[in-house]
Amino acid sequence: MKLLLNTLREYASLIPQPGIMDIIDILVVAYLFYRIFMLIRQTAAARIARSILLILLVAGLTRLLQMHALHYVLSYVLELGAFALIIIFQPELRRGLERIGGKRILGMFSPQHQATENEYVIGEVVRACEQMSRKRVGALIVFERTIPLEQYFASGTVVDAKVSEQLICNIFFPKAALHDGAMIIRNERVAAAGCVLPLTENPRVSTDLGTRHRAGIGMSEVSDALVIIVSEETGTISVADQGMLKRHLAPQTLKKLLTQELLNQDSTGGPGIVGWLRKRLTSEGRNNEEK
Repeated sequence: MKLLLNTLREYASLIPQPGIMDIIDILVVAYLFYRIFMLIRQTAAARIARSILLILLVAGLTRLLQMHALHYVLSYVLELGAFALIIIFQPELRRGLERIGGKRILGMFSPQHQATENEYVIGEVVRACEQMSRKRVGALIVFERTIPLEQYFASGTVVDAKVSEQLICNIFFPKAALHDGAMIIRNERVAAAGCVLPLTENPRVSTDLGTRHRAGIGMSEVSDALVIIVSEETGTISVADQGMLKRHLAPQTLKKLLTQELLNQDSTGGPGIVGWLRKRLTSEGRNNEEK
């Protein structure tokens, strides 16, 4: 027994002790792989990724079984596939680069926020949504965050006006010229209206949802925007965030959700990078549990 313990100690002494930078290195790599998985899991790219993984496993198996001809063919396919991946995953790569280079990415490190102005905007939007919900007026309101929405902004009409309950209700009035499109709120102002948004390609989205809801989910999939949808048929208020749809929200719940998401507050109410990270991890964990 002593001999066995001594042998184990000798082998253990040969294992290098990880330093602080080694731990940080491992955590960073793990986080990058996690983010890549989260980026593609709700799109058609997820099915392609599973197919590539299957080919890799089969290629490894053919090598172990010494099936040289099949292994050569699969290796050649994988070699050519490296170039094809750039084209296949172009939307996901673009989305990732936009997240990295978001125009307000450094803002998450700053503890200073225009809390008063944001609270005013949230209050006006919530009151407008409550009124439109009661009257069953359809609406699609997009809050731009770190990823610029220039291509969707260009598809609509420039407004550049202060956010107000009356303005929002007038824009989405059924007979108004811009009521069919989406409104984009940027820097606490109504930047544009009548904007065209991309529809979701997620096959798991309920067939009961109409074009307005599909556009809201699609916008939240291709960007980090927060999208409010008011149903014209039922008056239901919903919020799309990161491809997930939260439905049947009361005005008080909507206000609380917007405050948490747009003011970057953690559970203690404190803004900043810690609150942002904690909020993101908590939100993603909750979404995974709901699935």
